Amino acid sequence: MIEEFRVKSTKREELINLDSLIMDFLNKSGVKESILTLFVPHTTAGITINENADPTVVRDIIYKLGDLIPYRDNYQHYEGNSDAHIKASIVGHSLSLIISNGRPLLGTWQSVYFCEFDGPRTRRVIMRIA
Repeated sequence: MIEEFRVKSTKREELINLDSLIMDFLNKSGVKESILTLFVPHTTAGITINENADPTVVRDIIYKLGDLIPYRDNYQHYEGNSDAHIKASIVGHSLSLIISNGRPLLGTWQSVYFCEFDGPRTRRVIMRIA
């Protein structure tokens, strides 16, 4: 089973929690044991797993990536979004989750986040159950 979803960002850089989108997809699929692959088909966005308990963690991730890879620098890419390309390459464009009892096997404080680095935009996330 494969399905494509839309994610709408409201800021240039933003981490958007995908947990409810993932659970809706899994519930719809009826799958109990499998592997779920998530893929972001964009060069200035990515996907990651990180803490969901303290929202300052998400802020700190965005802050530190901006500190390490500033928006403006001596980049040559004419579109002016080289930082977003670099951040997306570092974070990555896909991940796999083990599904057990119809739920992703995540740690107590873990969530899946869509990472927007060049928004606001409407983006695609593709989910596939193996």
